[in-house]
Amino acid sequence: MSIQQQPVAGPVPPPGDGTLGDGDGDTTGRTAAGQRSGAGGLRPGSVVVLALGAVVFLFPFYYMVVGSLQRDPDTSVGGAFPDPSNLTGENYGAINGSIDLLHGVVNSGIFTGGVILCTVIFGVLAGYALALIRFRGRGFVFGMMLFVQMIPFQLLLIPLYVMIVRDYRLGDTYVGMIAPFAINSTAVFIFRQYFLQLPSSLFEAARMDGAGELRILWTIALPMVRPALVTAILVTFIGPWNEFLWPFLVTKDASMQPLAVSLANYISNISSATANPFGAILAGACVLAAPAIALFVVFQRYFVSTDIGSSVKG
Repeated sequence: MSIQQQPVAGPVPPPGDGTLGDGDGDTTGRTAAGQRSGAGGLRPGSVVVLALGAVVFLFPFYYMVVGSLQRDPDTSVGGAFPDPSNLTGENYGAINGSIDLLHGVVNSGIFTGGVILCTVIFGVLAGYALALIRFRGRGFVFGMMLFVQMIPFQLLLIPLYVMIVRDYRLGDTYVGMIAPFAINSTAVFIFRQYFLQLPSSLFEAARMDGAGELRILWTIALPMVRPALVTAILVTFIGPWNEFLWPFLVTKDASMQPLAVSLANYISNISSATANPFGAILAGACVLAAPAIALFVVFQRYFVSTDIGSSVKG
């Protein structure tokens, strides 16, 4: 006598769907869990790693600020957590009395501002020409521009010094400091890539209406590449602001020296006669780093967005 199997009510669970099973169902469960974890945010392990990385990155800045405020220097690890009674602002007054921090910041600002202005003007003009104007040898000019980026600046110091200081008599002047950095090939490359992403039909229509190239550049191209302007300014700023070697060579007058050069002279000549040279040097470093940090914090979202946008567009 055979036993007839009765149909099972309800859907039959797929293989491996049990609580202790493995196989396809387990893989599906892990995939779904991973998707839920990714959708809900970072995993706890990733958060811990990122937090540790942020602490390691920010600790030198924290130690610099704390060291600049200490009355009695403490170079040990415990100096990172000083006694509040040992904190003071005397170090800033001491270094300001020796090198005039405000005047050094003004010199650095004029030097950096002149470099940024020249970089933007020449970078926009050269980038527009290389991207949107057809002329014979355009590819060769672009290739030479990329080749220039491989030449270290230190290799050009002696001929530049002879040409600018001896021939043009531009020593101890802002023009002499700015001239070697007036054209930045990196900025030219940035503007060229942004101009190439613009639709060519806009420029063809403007040319058919009789607009000249400069008018097209000013009224059509520039408003559409504002993110490139922010990117070029941020990329250019940090170089001349921290530049030491070239201003040190062309400026002998202390009243013309940028802050980086003044701090170097203070470290080598004056710091030994200061009660707390360690704290005074860190105070000057804080003043030098503050504008760069503030600029990055203010324009961080523009910098990140333009960097991401330039990497996905093609």
